[in-house]
Amino acid sequence: MLFNSIPFVIFFVILFALYYFVFKEKTKPQNILLLVASYMFYAWADWRILPLLIVSTLVFYGLGIAIFNAAGSRRATTLSTLGVVFGIAVLGYFKYTNFFISSFKDLFDSIGLQTNLHTFNIILPIGISFYTFRLLGYVIDINRGKYEPTRDIVAFSTYVAFFPCILSGPIDRPNTLIPQLQMKRTFDNSLAVDGLRQILWGLFKKMVIADNCAVITNEIFNNSTNYPGSTLVLGAIFYTFQMYADFSGYTDMAIGVGKLLGFRLTKNFNYPLFAQNIADFWRRWHISLTSWLTDYVFMPLNVKWRDWGKWGMILAIVVNFVLCGFWHGANWMFVLWGLFHGLLFIPLILSGAMFKKTTIETYKWGFPKLKTLGNMLLTFALVAFGLILFRAESVAQAVDYISEIFSSSLFSFPHGINVNGIAKSTLVFISIFMLVEWFGRENQYAIEKLDFAKKKYFRWAIYYAIILLICSSGGEEQDFIYFQF
Repeated sequence: MLFNSIPFVIFFVILFALYYFVFKEKTKPQNILLLVASYMFYAWADWRILPLLIVSTLVFYGLGIAIFNAAGSRRATTLSTLGVVFGIAVLGYFKYTNFFISSFKDLFDSIGLQTNLHTFNIILPIGISFYTFRLLGYVIDINRGKYEPTRDIVAFSTYVAFFPCILSGPIDRPNTLIPQLQMKRTFDNSLAVDGLRQILWGLFKKMVIADNCAVITNEIFNNSTNYPGSTLVLGAIFYTFQMYADFSGYTDMAIGVGKLLGFRLTKNFNYPLFAQNIADFWRRWHISLTSWLTDYVFMPLNVKWRDWGKWGMILAIVVNFVLCGFWHGANWMFVLWGLFHGLLFIPLILSGAMFKKTTIETYKWGFPKLKTLGNMLLTFALVAFGLILFRAESVAQAVDYISEIFSSSLFSFPHGINVNGIAKSTLVFISIFMLVEWFGRENQYAIEKLDFAKKKYFRWAIYYAIILLICSSGGEEQDFIYFQF
């Protein structure tokens, strides 16, 4: 059930009416309604994956209480470890079993050993990577004494399955969302209007930018051997915009839907295309995942290997990003993408620049100074290059793609990408999009401050222009990229 679909609109209108008019100011019934709605939303993709979500929720609910009751003892650590093992085992079975079987089979075949290994017909539960990380963080932090577990099983279950976030995040921490689930919630007009505005911006990102870019990138990547290096470079650039607009667009819609229901969800993007180095990029991109990996993977490893100095930190960051890549999917290309990003941190660590905050310096008329612009363009180029690994279906395709980029055809004029005339219009849309993002970069989302425009007709003219672009966009409807993770 996509946010930008008629079934979701019908689903949400019914939910909204019941939530505010039938169960008004009744926290427990509202939470039960949200839980039922979340399970319905999740089961819409495939009802067979719902029992796994429910069982995982009940297991970690009980573990959280048991760990807290045994606080400070070896039993608490054992229970926490069991929870982590259980979560990783479930994630590993459903997401990675066939990957490992295929990898071992390919390895044995390559050395001439015939095997009877075969893959299984395993359903991949949508969103399993996101809700598993919520559950793992929950028991780990209870064991660390960061907060007490909730005894309210409805609130906890709703936190795990909350429908705006379950398929593609953000990965809210328990102390962010559970307290809000336990508070009385009434309709907040200003928050709701802000939510609608953020949903509108998310729809623009998804339907005008991402879906139009997808038409071009699918054509280029699926037929990469037919194009010169110059066209392949454009393919990587378009895919970078597609990835950002698709994922951040989903996040904007999820956060906006949350606001309509009275919740403030975790900010997941902070204008990453304006980052000035790769560390700055990851502080701005998929923030909830980055912070999760930092707290539960990088920091423990960094402490463990601190006697090795900067090289210990380098090893910790590389392992962190390899796991980040592997989290994205059962494919060696994701692992290589994660390794690539981990290696990009080495110069920053050795120079001591990894933890330095960057400042965007601008001229009086508002555009970035040359040094800042140069840093942004270099970071964008590195990110776009890495996304070739992310998008490629195999190592062979990635090698061929990159080899062609570094051939003499790089200097030829790009050709063959004007798919039904969509390429030129998409470049115009991207230019408008980046200008709005640039001048709105101090806000939670780019058009947040439109509410304060002095002239009402000016504000509504912009809204109608965005709606018109959404309705007239020529891109084909595409699933959200991160649904597969």
